[in-house]
Amino acid sequence: MELMAVKAWKVMVVMAVLWAATASLAQTGSAPAQTPAPSATPQAQSGASTSAQSNPQTPPANGGQKMLQPKSQAEYQAYVDANSKTDPAQAEAAANDFATKYPSSDLRTALYTRLMNLYAQANNTDKVIDLGRKAIAADPTNPIPLVQVASALAESTRETDLDREQRLAEAAKDAQAAIDNLDTGLLLPANADPVRVEGAKRSIRTMAYDTLGMVDLDRGDYPSAEQHLQKAIAESQADPQAVLYLRLSVAQDKLKQYPQALDSVNKAVQYAQAGSVAQSLAKQQQERLQKLVGAQAPAGSTATPPPAGGAAAPSPPPVPNPQPNASSTPQ
Repeated sequence: MELMAVKAWKVMVVMAVLWAATASLAQTGSAPAQTPAPSATPQAQSGASTSAQSNPQTPPANGGQKMLQPKSQAEYQAYVDANSKTDPAQAEAAANDFATKYPSSDLRTALYTRLMNLYAQANNTDKVIDLGRKAIAADPTNPIPLVQVASALAESTRETDLDREQRLAEAAKDAQAAIDNLDTGLLLPANADPVRVEGAKRSIRTMAYDTLGMVDLDRGDYPSAEQHLQKAIAESQADPQAVLYLRLSVAQDKLKQYPQALDSVNKAVQYAQAGSVAQSLAKQQQERLQKLVGAQAPAGSTATPPPAGGAAAPSPPPVPNPQPNASSTPQ
């Protein structure tokens, strides 16, 4: 199955909350561990307990999720300096320098995850994986680098790769870890908007289940692929994505569930961006399945006629990872 490189839109979608977290920290003007800024701790202004106000290490009532928290003014200033770099190479050097000086800092993950976004925007998948692995090493429970590395590995692994199975295994492990740690692993600002947080969680779950589905397809485990892709589609109902329906159609096609596969690809055609690769491949798959099911089959029919003449059904088209309309990404 042909897969394209990871797309920057994915990083931008799931990083919305993290950007808010890093911006909240960077704009305080001093280390929150010592002097929390009122703008970064609105719960203190709305009746938070005095114990939480007097102890800046005490997290707010945000569902038990983690908060960015430097341990000293020097660490905070070093973070701000590193976070100000906009050139990817310079930002990477600054992040590595920060990690060397503060090897136990919680902020290493924030810097490396920001770097993933910079390199994803440059379509540098190898760097996305490299920096994502560093972010995971700094914080093995943060679902954002976990899901980004998983997705990048699944999308960039080829059948000819000598380490193909190791890459797929790592992708599956990271994707599942992103799901398992979603409720406790996100780094959040004190005033995180619950609506945006839930939107980011849906995006992460969508990416994780999609990644597990891609790994299943690569391994030929089509029943599992169908289940994972159905879950990805369920998570993205507010913003249907054509490529998910196209992948699901391929899994159902491989299972000889031709009517279901046709229904899925019809939705892929419906939701695909005009002129996109996804639309082109979806139309190819749609035409093929229409012939298999029968152009005159009644709507909702579950009949599965064999190919004309008893010939083996041709293989479905390869599934890419096209970039969807950015305006339709969940917020």
